[in-house]
Amino acid sequence: MRTYNPTPADSYTNAMTLWRLVLGLLWILLPAGAQNSLLPLTILHSNDLHAHLVPDNQDRGGFARLATAVKREKANCSACIYLNAGDLVQGTPVSTIFYGVPVYEIGNLLGVDVATLGNHEFDYGWRRTLEFQRIAKYPMLSANVVDSAGKSITGLPYVIKTLGGIRVGIIGVILENLVGSMVTAPQVGEYKVIPVVETVRKYAAELRDRTDIIVVLGHIRDREEVEAILRDVPEVAVVVAGHNHRSYPNMMNVGGRVAVLIDAYGTELGRLDLQVDRATKKAASAEWKKITIDKSFAPAPDVEQLVSAWEAKVTKVVDTPIGESRKRYTSRAELRPLLEKAMAEETGADFAWINLGNIRDELPEGKLLARHIWNILPFDNYLVIGKFKGSQLPKAITDRYPVEPDREYTVTTTDFTMSNQASPDQLSSKGLVFPNTGPLERDAVINWIKTRKIVP
Repeated sequence: MRTYNPTPADSYTNAMTLWRLVLGLLWILLPAGAQNSLLPLTILHSNDLHAHLVPDNQDRGGFARLATAVKREKANCSACIYLNAGDLVQGTPVSTIFYGVPVYEIGNLLGVDVATLGNHEFDYGWRRTLEFQRIAKYPMLSANVVDSAGKSITGLPYVIKTLGGIRVGIIGVILENLVGSMVTAPQVGEYKVIPVVETVRKYAAELRDRTDIIVVLGHIRDREEVEAILRDVPEVAVVVAGHNHRSYPNMMNVGGRVAVLIDAYGTELGRLDLQVDRATKKAASAEWKKITIDKSFAPAPDVEQLVSAWEAKVTKVVDTPIGESRKRYTSRAELRPLLEKAMAEETGADFAWINLGNIRDELPEGKLLARHIWNILPFDNYLVIGKFKGSQLPKAITDRYPVEPDREYTVTTTDFTMSNQASPDQLSSKGLVFPNTGPLERDAVINWIKTRKIVP
């Protein structure tokens, strides 16, 4: 009979096998939570898409490309969710003419898992906001827009999604100054907006024992609301923000709790990769990147087909030549005096005034179409005209135009500004009466360019 004499290698292998068995037994005996305390979670996110269905004049964005990017990123993560932080509508002709409905129909093809309301979801009236909820095939959240009984306008202040073994609580909120931030007449009906941080604190306490991590999906203000949530509501691990159209240069971090926000108009997709510690209900680590949506993403055929169908319905109205621009106007501050000049000359005023938030896109160099002005001025705001002595005019005007106290001036602004004179970024002075109504602001600017033919 042959005698077996183990080699050193055999002894090592046997020892390792025994050690693995011991570890396996210890793992089985550990509480379930300790076995998988750290688990991966990926949050894809966008905000302020504003109905920019097609790529911009720099060949960025487009809903069909965005859909491809979302699908690609979802294929490369084990537990993934795509959140949209509000303002899906309002910003291009197809949304303005059809009151946002096509945008929600197309939005269903983007792969959104959960969304919150933005302030511009109310531009067409609160009843249209309810219609958007009926069209959307994903949950729409709103914890702090409530009726007299305290019920959410969407019926969903939050949702709980289980992804890769992680119970994710998502609370949806909108900026507290909803009415003052709107660029058309506010139409919220009998609903009211309750404070953001107070609302988040309430629902975070309710979700604490039912979830492994809490995310706030907020169409809210950066310092007043995003930072306050991270600072004052420790149960919240992540804020996915919207409303500001400019991306954070870096992920906001307050004591290990983070916030992210990307550029508007679908030119970027955000990806936040977390290691969720289910024991502490916090993110043990967080890595964030911004993905540029450009021609490297082939358009999703189903989205492209639906976008083309809707764009065909508006092209006869908006894709008509109106003139030419000798330069590209890229910023609101640069465009503002040009638009005010057009408004004043079209109404025979001494000067005009608009708030920067009224300006929503850039003006390209070269051939101009009516569409370009629709994109810059998508809101159905009318011009209003009034006469005032220089001494009556607010600082917002006198800081930019030299006036004499006793001289009478004709001033043009928008009906929105007239109705919100005390709101931030408005005239900051109540009591000015503009008795005469002119054309739509957008139509006045289009006609001004048609008359001049060349924009300087």
